Amino acid sequence: MIVAGIDIGSITTDALLLDKEKGIVAYTILQTGADSRKVSEVAVDKALAESGLNRSDLAYVIATGCGRKRAPLAREAITEITCIAKGVNYLFPEARTIVDIGGQDTKAVRIDARGRVLEFEMNDKCAAGTGRFIEVMASALKVGLEEIGDLSLKHKKELTISSICTVFAESEVISLVSEGEELEDILYGIHRAIADRTMGLVSRLGGVEQEVVMAGGVAKNAGVVRALEKVMDTPIKIPFESQVVSALGAALLALEKAS
Repeated sequence: MIVAGIDIGSITTDALLLDKEKGIVAYTILQTGADSRKVSEVAVDKALAESGLNRSDLAYVIATGCGRKRAPLAREAITEITCIAKGVNYLFPEARTIVDIGGQDTKAVRIDARGRVLEFEMNDKCAAGTGRFIEVMASALKVGLEEIGDLSLKHKKELTISSICTVFAESEVISLVSEGEELEDILYGIHRAIADRTMGLVSRLGGVEQEVVMAGGVAKNAGVVRALEKVMDTPIKIPFESQVVSALGAALLALEKAS
């Protein structure tokens, strides 16, 4: 028996297949683009093809993410908060605090030992502190997204980016460049600003509760992870592939339904 979870996000769409023993069969990560319905099907088909399977092998499919209601193959749509909690609990049973920073929103989630959501906070009204924020800053500094995390780890000064608005923060970054500040120091300031904003969400949950897991595409940025560890004063666990945690959670829920 094979089930699938689909996570349709603003930037990427991910599909993950599970077998009846909860083993991960395959997963794919694609750019969402303009047609989220189509890409959700392509993502599933690609994962199936890599496993030598086809759609008739799927016992149940659940979709999540902001585009969850636009997945033709899904029999059910479940919120990403629930699916993130489920996926993290499967990978890290001791996790109690989850930080998920995606392309256009940031989530802080408190869960119990069974992976049930106790409470959550979400920044989805502004791009500040999200993956989009990092993209804008990287573009302003003419640095590749894959470089900025490691570069910021080489900082010598702890610069502060005081603006929480993406537009104003970009202007602040450009001013720092014109003042002759080092690239690594500016990048640290950007990552620290993200960490501080994220910590604000965690504080609304009552603070950090061990252990902490970070998911989402921004978890691949070592500079953000290090800055978060500093403001939280605790190590952060990172999944094997931080972008498919929600899809994994959706697949786990699909397995429960199919069983």
